[in-house]
Amino acid sequence: MSLKILPLLGCLLLLLPPLANAKAVPKTHQPLAAASAMLVDVKTGEVLYADHAEESHPIASVSKLLTVLVVLDAQQPLNERIEVNVDGVPGMDNVVSRLRFGSTLQRKEAIALALMSSENRAAATLAHHYPGGFPAFIKAMNHKAKTLGMAHSRFVEPTGLSSQNVASASDLIKLLKATQKYPLMGQLSSAKNRSVTLQKPRYSLAFYNTNPLVNKKGWKIHLTKTGYTDDAGHCLVMLTEMAGRQVAFVVLDAFGKYTHIADAGRLKQWLSTGKVSKVPADALAYKAEKQQQTQQTANNLEQGDSISATAQP
Repeated sequence: MSLKILPLLGCLLLLLPPLANAKAVPKTHQPLAAASAMLVDVKTGEVLYADHAEESHPIASVSKLLTVLVVLDAQQPLNERIEVNVDGVPGMDNVVSRLRFGSTLQRKEAIALALMSSENRAAATLAHHYPGGFPAFIKAMNHKAKTLGMAHSRFVEPTGLSSQNVASASDLIKLLKATQKYPLMGQLSSAKNRSVTLQKPRYSLAFYNTNPLVNKKGWKIHLTKTGYTDDAGHCLVMLTEMAGRQVAFVVLDAFGKYTHIADAGRLKQWLSTGKVSKVPADALAYKAEKQQQTQQTANNLEQGDSISATAQP
């Protein structure tokens, strides 16, 4: 009888999901420099790490992920050459760019530059050439964010230069998951470098990835976007692999030029080994200050809503 049961048990074991090399979440706590962070297993949905993940923050050029997603949804020809033009896009007057106004490049190249090297004029050009222009583009951005369930998000322009482009870490996890349906975004954003030839006049430019981890041994980056402004601090979002898991990673508002990169390394090591890494004192002080500012802003908004509700007849 037992001999008959053994093959049956073997079949049942084959039907079970394979045990990956994914490790359990450590019981230790890893502090980070970023004011807000979240790490999620994209296959299981398990939240591996969260710190102030529901708070809205300026997200700087991370906005360009949604910009490109909206462009791809419009299904405009990727090989179409479009003119570098930012007319109608606010906040672009003093933006430095090597892309010359009036020259042309393929829409796909503009997408690549916006993602890989965070080219602001490329992102604004994509919005300018969207059906209906800039107003329709911003409407589409906010509609897409709402569709994805990004409840703490708002967008006013395509580049992220405005501090009014805000989202929470949990919102950006949802955006990262959505990009998995757009494999071109991962391909273009994770490239180490790219050479682009523009026309009218003809000239070529070399661009490089703003995320140094694409060049670092031991990292598998499937999609990435960096961001920085004075208001947003240093931001980094990725689809990558940690401790045998495919993960969506978000850190917002980190202090220091490479602190967001260091936070990624801290979480990767912590998830793999349980080892807790120290965070520099000045980075922790910055984080505490920014979290206090965020909380005060939220309190002020709540008080304003309360006063408005009381004043209604």
